[in-house]
Amino acid sequence: MRKPTTFQIGIHPINWVGEDVREHGADTTFETIVDDIQRLGLTGTEMGRKYPQDRAALKRELASRGIRLVSQWKSVLLSDPSCREAELAAYRTHAQFLHEMGSPVISTAEVGGSLHFDPRRTPHEKEVLRLDEAGWHSLAEGLNAAGRIAREYGMKLAYHHHGGTVVESPEEIDRLMALTDPALVWLLYDTGHAYYGGSDPLQLLRKHYGRIAYVHLKDVRPHVLAEARTQGADFVTCIRKGVFTVPGDGCIDFAPILAELVERGYEGWAMLEGEQDPALHPPFQYARNALDYMNGLLEAAGGGE
Repeated sequence: MRKPTTFQIGIHPINWVGEDVREHGADTTFETIVDDIQRLGLTGTEMGRKYPQDRAALKRELASRGIRLVSQWKSVLLSDPSCREAELAAYRTHAQFLHEMGSPVISTAEVGGSLHFDPRRTPHEKEVLRLDEAGWHSLAEGLNAAGRIAREYGMKLAYHHHGGTVVESPEEIDRLMALTDPALVWLLYDTGHAYYGGSDPLQLLRKHYGRIAYVHLKDVRPHVLAEARTQGADFVTCIRKGVFTVPGDGCIDFAPILAELVERGYEGWAMLEGEQDPALHPPFQYARNALDYMNGLLEAAGGGE
């Protein structure tokens, strides 16, 4: 008997409009994005920079297309204890918005030390500043507090390990999971950022499955990554070079990953991501190809109705 697929596949607007590379999809409209999502037959999305800021308008536009807002990225600067009070107040405001939208998870990432996201960094710097002991413990304490806020609103804090940040490598992911409360801090498992950060995506999934509350499915072009690393390119430059793409168009083997999610009965959302220049890689067609690829793997894994 075929094992049912218990998770839902959605799609991130970053396939159409870049978040870290602002010129990607700069002229693309909100309506184009959500109309394409509806044509793809998908019912979940994340917040994007082209989406309406007015809550009533956003609810109306998504509901008219049968689409749910699953999450929205929230940068935090919790490794610096002097920022904690302000950061947690902002986190509560973010949680209130997502709760009102019916979202189940808050995609959360520490930006302290990052070249691109930390407001304290200057343009001439070249390296991510890794956390010291005090920074790690401040981050963990702050995330636990943010996790309590998320739980108040019936949501989960899903920590997004991310390229170009202080929680990027397998060792850093392990440490974050060890330092934080499993009842308060969950993991956003991202296949592309796992590979980019040096993890084996399948092994990362297996190791931390019990903490995973949310999934991003993206692929990596290894020749682009290798060339970028040789050149000493930073994270945003890697995106500009095309390091990421949709599942089935890179080097990651998604067959065992999807099989693992099916076998374990993962019940959350899995968001399809590409994060590449939409002018070179048409978002609708790339998403359609990726969905066909993943549906074939799910059938082979025994997942389906």
